[in-house]
Amino acid sequence: MSSIAQRMMGNPVFSQVYERAWRPLFTRGFSLGASDTADYDRALRAYLARPGERTVLDIACGPGNYSADASRGLTGDGRYIGIDFSASMLAQAVRDNSADRVAFLRGDAHRLPFADGTFDTVLCLAALYLIPDPLPVLDEMARVCAPGGEAIVFTTSRTSIAALPGADALTALSGLRIFGVREITERFAALGMEHVEQTVTGVGQFVHARRPAE
Repeated sequence: MSSIAQRMMGNPVFSQVYERAWRPLFTRGFSLGASDTADYDRALRAYLARPGERTVLDIACGPGNYSADASRGLTGDGRYIGIDFSASMLAQAVRDNSADRVAFLRGDAHRLPFADGTFDTVLCLAALYLIPDPLPVLDEMARVCAPGGEAIVFTTSRTSIAALPGADALTALSGLRIFGVREITERFAALGMEHVEQTVTGVGQFVHARRPAE
Protein backbone atom coordinates (compact mmCIF):
# COMPACT_ATOMS: atom_id res chain seq x y z
CA MET A 1 0.00 0.00 0.00
CA SER A 2 1.41 3.41 -0.95
CA SER A 3 1.96 6.12 1.66
CA ILE A 4 0.08 9.41 1.86
CA ALA A 5 3.11 11.22 0.43
CA GLN A 6 3.44 8.81 -2.50
CA ARG A 7 -0.25 9.18 -3.37
CA MET A 8 0.09 12.96 -3.28
CA MET A 9 3.08 12.90 -5.62
CA GLY A 10 1.10 10.83 -8.10
CA ASN A 11 -1.91 13.14 -8.03
CA PRO A 12 -2.19 15.42 -11.11
CA VAL A 13 -3.78 18.25 -9.11
CA PHE A 14 -1.03 18.15 -6.48
CA SER A 15 1.59 18.15 -9.24
CA GLN A 16 0.24 21.52 -10.39
CA VAL A 17 0.44 23.23 -7.00
CA TYR A 18 3.59 21.51 -5.72
CA GLU A 19 6.19 23.84 -7.22
CA ARG A 20 4.39 27.14 -6.59
CA ALA A 21 2.73 26.61 -3.21
CA TRP A 22 3.48 23.40 -1.33
CA ARG A 23 7.22 23.08 -1.88
CA PRO A 24 8.19 26.65 -0.78
CA LEU A 25 6.14 26.24 2.41
CA PHE A 26 7.54 22.75 3.05
CA THR A 27 11.12 23.93 2.46
CA ARG A 28 10.71 26.69 5.03
CA GLY A 29 9.43 24.06 7.46
CA PHE A 30 12.79 22.29 7.27
CA SER A 31 14.29 25.30 9.05
CA LEU A 32 11.48 25.36 11.61
CA GLY A 33 10.31 28.73 10.29
CA ALA A 34 13.78 30.22 9.82
CA SER A 35 15.39 30.97 6.46
CA ASP A 36 18.45 28.67 6.64
CA THR A 37 17.19 26.06 4.18
CA ALA A 38 15.88 28.65 1.73
CA ASP A 39 19.17 30.56 1.90
CA TYR A 40 21.20 27.42 1.20
CA ASP A 41 18.78 26.47 -1.57
CA ARG A 42 19.36 29.82 -3.29
CA ALA A 43 23.12 29.32 -3.04
CA LEU A 44 22.76 25.81 -4.47
CA ARG A 45 20.70 27.06 -7.40
CA ALA A 46 23.35 29.66 -8.19
CA TYR A 47 26.04 26.96 -8.02
CA LEU A 48 24.07 24.70 -10.37
CA ALA A 49 23.67 27.57 -12.85
CA ARG A 50 27.42 28.16 -13.23
CA PRO A 51 28.73 27.96 -16.81
CA GLY A 52 30.20 24.68 -18.00
CA GLU A 53 29.90 21.64 -20.23
CA ARG A 54 28.29 19.20 -17.77
CA THR A 55 25.87 16.31 -17.88
CA VAL A 56 23.36 16.59 -15.04
CA LEU A 57 20.99 13.92 -13.72
CA ASP A 58 18.18 15.06 -11.39
CA ILE A 59 16.72 12.02 -9.59
CA ALA A 60 13.07 12.31 -8.49
CA CYS A 61 12.96 15.64 -10.29
CA GLY A 62 9.23 16.17 -9.69
CA PRO A 63 7.84 18.97 -11.88
CA GLY A 64 11.33 20.16 -12.75
CA ASN A 65 11.99 22.50 -9.83
CA TYR A 66 15.74 22.66 -10.52
CA SER A 67 15.78 22.16 -14.28
CA ALA A 68 16.02 25.85 -15.20
CA ASP A 69 18.87 26.49 -12.78
CA ALA A 70 20.79 23.29 -13.60
CA SER A 71 20.53 23.84 -17.37
CA ARG A 72 20.97 27.61 -17.58
CA GLY A 73 24.77 27.68 -17.68
CA LEU A 74 25.34 24.51 -19.69
CA THR A 75 27.63 24.81 -22.68
CA GLY A 76 28.88 22.55 -25.47
CA ASP A 77 27.34 19.10 -25.15
CA GLY A 78 26.00 19.82 -21.67
CA ARG A 79 22.63 18.25 -20.91
CA TYR A 80 20.15 18.06 -18.01
CA ILE A 81 18.00 14.94 -17.56
CA GLY A 82 15.27 14.78 -14.96
CA ILE A 83 13.98 11.34 -13.96
CA ASP A 84 10.90 10.60 -11.84
CA PHE A 85 8.55 7.69 -11.20
CA SER A 86 5.43 9.87 -11.13
CA ALA A 87 3.81 10.30 -14.54
CA SER A 88 1.82 13.34 -13.34
CA MET A 89 4.94 15.09 -12.04
CA LEU A 90 6.74 14.46 -15.33
CA ALA A 91 3.79 15.74 -17.33
CA GLN A 92 3.90 18.94 -15.28
CA ALA A 93 7.66 19.15 -15.80
CA VAL A 94 7.26 18.92 -19.57
CA ARG A 95 4.50 21.57 -19.57
CA ASP A 96 6.36 24.06 -17.38
CA ASN A 97 10.05 23.41 -17.85
CA SER A 98 10.75 22.19 -21.37
CA ALA A 99 13.84 23.90 -22.80
CA ASP A 100 16.93 23.36 -24.89
CA ARG A 101 19.31 20.88 -23.25
CA VAL A 102 16.50 19.62 -20.97
CA ALA A 103 14.87 16.19 -21.12
CA PHE A 104 12.58 14.29 -18.76
CA LEU A 105 12.33 10.53 -18.36
CA ARG A 106 10.16 8.18 -16.34
CA GLY A 107 12.17 5.62 -14.40
CA ASP A 108 13.01 3.94 -11.11
CA ALA A 109 15.69 5.57 -8.95
CA HIS A 110 16.71 2.13 -7.67
CA ARG A 111 17.63 1.00 -11.20
CA LEU A 112 18.79 4.00 -13.17
CA PRO A 113 18.86 3.28 -16.93
CA PHE A 114 22.35 4.72 -17.41
CA ALA A 115 25.86 3.31 -17.63
CA ASP A 116 28.43 3.70 -14.88
CA GLY A 117 30.13 7.09 -14.75
CA THR A 118 27.71 8.87 -17.07
CA PHE A 119 27.01 12.16 -15.28
CA ASP A 120 29.15 15.00 -13.97
CA THR A 121 26.48 16.10 -11.49
CA VAL A 122 23.89 13.81 -9.89
CA LEU A 123 21.13 15.41 -7.81
CA CYS A 124 18.44 14.13 -5.48
CA LEU A 125 16.84 17.16 -3.88
CA ALA A 126 13.89 17.14 -1.47
CA ALA A 127 12.88 13.66 -2.58
CA LEU A 128 14.96 10.90 -0.96
CA TYR A 129 12.75 10.89 2.14
CA LEU A 130 9.76 9.94 -0.03
CA ILE A 131 11.38 7.01 -1.84
CA PRO A 132 10.78 3.49 -0.44
CA ASP A 133 14.08 1.74 0.45
CA PRO A 134 16.02 4.95 -0.21
CA LEU A 135 19.62 4.01 0.63
CA PRO A 136 20.18 1.97 -2.57
CA VAL A 137 19.35 5.18 -4.44
CA LEU A 138 22.58 6.63 -3.04
CA ASP A 139 24.39 3.58 -4.42
CA GLU A 140 22.96 4.34 -7.85
CA MET A 141 23.92 8.00 -7.56
CA ALA A 142 27.52 7.01 -6.88
CA ARG A 143 27.48 4.45 -9.70
CA VAL A 144 26.38 6.84 -12.44
CA CYS A 145 28.58 9.68 -11.17
CA ALA A 146 31.57 10.24 -13.46
CA PRO A 147 35.12 10.20 -12.08
CA GLY A 148 35.67 13.62 -10.53
CA GLY A 149 31.92 14.23 -10.62
CA GLU A 150 29.65 15.25 -7.78
CA ALA A 151 26.56 13.97 -5.99
CA ILE A 152 24.28 16.41 -4.15
CA VAL A 153 21.45 15.43 -1.82
CA PHE A 154 18.96 17.47 0.17
CA THR A 155 16.87 15.43 2.59
CA THR A 156 15.71 15.13 6.19
CA SER A 157 17.95 14.92 9.26
CA ARG A 158 17.16 13.53 12.71
CA THR A 159 17.87 16.68 14.69
CA SER A 160 15.86 19.00 16.90
CA ILE A 161 12.11 18.34 16.64
CA ALA A 162 12.65 15.31 14.37
CA ALA A 163 14.10 13.43 17.35
CA LEU A 164 11.12 14.04 19.64
CA PRO A 165 8.94 11.11 20.82
CA GLY A 166 6.14 10.43 18.37
CA ALA A 167 8.04 11.75 15.35
CA ASP A 168 8.62 8.22 14.05
CA ALA A 169 4.90 7.39 14.19
CA LEU A 170 4.03 10.56 12.31
CA THR A 171 6.63 9.97 9.62
CA ALA A 172 5.61 6.32 9.24
CA LEU A 173 2.01 7.40 8.67
CA SER A 174 2.92 10.09 6.17
CA GLY A 175 5.61 8.09 4.39
CA LEU A 176 8.33 10.66 5.13
CA ARG A 177 11.60 9.15 6.33
CA ILE A 178 13.83 10.96 8.82
CA PHE A 179 17.48 10.06 8.20
CA GLY A 180 20.08 9.78 10.91
CA VAL A 181 22.54 12.66 11.05
CA ARG A 182 25.38 10.49 9.69
CA GLU A 183 23.32 8.03 7.65
CA ILE A 184 23.77 9.75 4.28
CA THR A 185 27.37 10.83 4.78
CA GLU A 186 28.48 7.40 5.97
CA ARG A 187 26.76 5.69 3.05
CA PHE A 188 28.56 7.92 0.56
CA ALA A 189 31.88 7.35 2.33
CA ALA A 190 31.33 3.58 2.23
CA LEU A 191 30.74 3.87 -1.51
CA GLY A 192 34.16 5.42 -1.93
CA MET A 193 32.97 8.99 -2.41
CA GLU A 194 35.38 11.73 -1.32
CA HIS A 195 35.13 15.18 0.23
CA VAL A 196 31.76 14.36 1.77
CA GLU A 197 30.41 17.62 3.18
CA GLN A 198 27.20 18.09 5.17
CA THR A 199 25.24 21.20 6.12
CA VAL A 200 22.35 20.70 8.55
CA THR A 201 19.51 23.24 8.45
CA GLY A 202 16.88 22.58 11.09
CA VAL A 203 15.52 19.12 10.28
CA GLY A 204 17.08 19.09 6.81
CA GLN A 205 20.56 18.36 5.48
CA PHE A 206 22.48 19.16 2.32
CA VAL A 207 25.20 16.65 1.45
CA HIS A 208 27.81 17.11 -1.26
CA ALA A 209 30.23 14.35 -2.26
CA ARG A 210 32.65 13.68 -5.09
CA ARG A 211 33.65 10.52 -6.88
CA PRO A 212 37.45 10.14 -7.00
CA ALA A 213 39.03 11.21 -10.27
CA GLU A 214 40.78 8.49 -12.20
